[in-house]
Amino acid sequence: QTVTGIDQEGRRVEAAIVHERPLTLFLNGQEIVTMMTIGDYPDYLAIGYLLNQNMLRADDEIVAVEHDEDLQLVIVRTARATDYEAKLKKKVRTSGCAQGTVFGDLMESFSSVRLDTDGVSFWVESVEDLLATLTVPRRAKDRERVVRLRAIQRGVRAD
Repeated sequence: QTVTGIDQEGRRVEAAIVHERPLTLFLNGQEIVTMMTIGDYPDYLAIGYLLNQNMLRADDEIVAVEHDEDLQLVIVRTARATDYEAKLKKKVRTSGCAQGTVFGDLMESFSSVRLDTDGVSFWVESVEDLLATLTVPRRAKDRERVVRLRAIQRGVRAD
């Protein structure tokens, strides 16, 4: 999105900005979080967030994902009944530019994670190649958008 403003010398200027908007996520009728997003792929964002917070399990059957753009919400419904009232009471603010939030037991679960390093070796370049593969959008339209957003972000962020 482009906005018009006045620079330090009083001249009218146009600047490209990333326009974020709130999106409220519900899981089986329970409000989970309101997050800021640029609005792309809200259904994938919702499912990814729930997986990341251990609110969806790998074996969960997702029966519906509903996105209402006017109400700015996504509702994810699963076959399994869920109740995360206790988990949502404990919030941990993470560092970084996004000032993220994780809920409840997620931080405690980190201490039990162990990486089996027997026989594991790799080159840094292979990790970089993998990351590049994972972050490059599949469709030309998406690639162009990401390039524009990254160019804009570099003016505001340190990465």
